[in-house]
Amino acid sequence: MAVPPKFSGQVFSSGVSPKALHTLEFYLDYVCPFSAKMFKTLYSSVFPLAEKKYASKVQFIFRQQIQPWHPSSTLVHEAGAAVLRISPSKFYDFSAALFDQQNEYFDVNVVNEARNETYKRLASLAGSVGVDEGKIFDMLKISDKPGEDGSLNIGNQVTNDVKQMVKANRLTGVHVTPTVLFNGIVEGSISSSFAAENWEEWLEKNIV
Repeated sequence: MAVPPKFSGQVFSSGVSPKALHTLEFYLDYVCPFSAKMFKTLYSSVFPLAEKKYASKVQFIFRQQIQPWHPSSTLVHEAGAAVLRISPSKFYDFSAALFDQQNEYFDVNVVNEARNETYKRLASLAGSVGVDEGKIFDMLKISDKPGEDGSLNIGNQVTNDVKQMVKANRLTGVHVTPTVLFNGIVEGSISSSFAAENWEEWLEKNIV
């Protein structure tokens, strides 16, 4: 599945050619512990390996998969969408920081917090990796005033982007996080338990 240009920050690639290019898509939720485990291995071990050995053969796409039974999942993915709009080159750095601190956005840590306060913390986290904190918060904050037409469910500046992500993800039928697609097909052999050496073996076998 293609990536709209405005979501280009979700793609990790190095010196890729559009010809004969493999694609690995990762459906991850920022408040899923198993997603965090997979992302940390990708970010610290797999991406450097791919840049070194497979730079012209494979690209990686982070698909933001909201899991609605965790209410904060929507909020943290909205923050990811805001980073994609403001500073797409920082998306993976922001994602790494958010996964490192994901416990702070689990149910018990947000239940008594106003929505805009959670957004402020997420904007601050974005600021810690070099993204403009003020711009991120401006994109995320919800007004307590009705819209010009009197509407009350007015959303924020990334609501439409999140809708587009959710619509695209639903087309694949993905439910569990993490889920990995290889060249458009679910790759069931890859799980969050994959260590760096497992990835090295899998890439050597499949990225040809």
